[in-house]
Amino acid sequence: MSSNPFQSDEFRAIQREHLFRTITFLLEQGLEFAVAAEVQYMSFDPEIPSEIRERFAPISLFVLSNYTFESATVDEEALYFEAGFGEQDFGSHVTLPLLAIRQIVVGEYPVAVNIAEPLPSPAPERSMEALLSNPENLKLLKKKRK
Repeated sequence: MSSNPFQSDEFRAIQREHLFRTITFLLEQGLEFAVAAEVQYMSFDPEIPSEIRERFAPISLFVLSNYTFESATVDEEALYFEAGFGEQDFGSHVTLPLLAIRQIVVGEYPVAVNIAEPLPSPAPERSMEALLSNPENLKLLKKKRK
């Protein structure tokens, strides 16, 4: 566990639930909002062109209004929405992990602030390590060597 209580698993769970409940409330009430979010944790499908992504600040503001607001959904892990980016209005489905949201703003008022850091994605296992982690595969490998 981290020595900083605001980066503990317990506090992350509190923050995640608060963000989820706040966004759910805003969506149910039909209140458009903006999120200041850490772009490095966001995913885009299809991937947006690099010349657009490079213009994002590390923490960027995304306004959910009109069609983007109407397309928005949330679950206990992430906020999802469709948006157009750049001059060409390049369309993409956005997945934003809740803990990557730093603020939720309605009008000029911040209604939620998050100081918990998102957990980094676990590094993918190397393929041989993954194979050998299964005891059945290890048995097959030993048989083949004989």
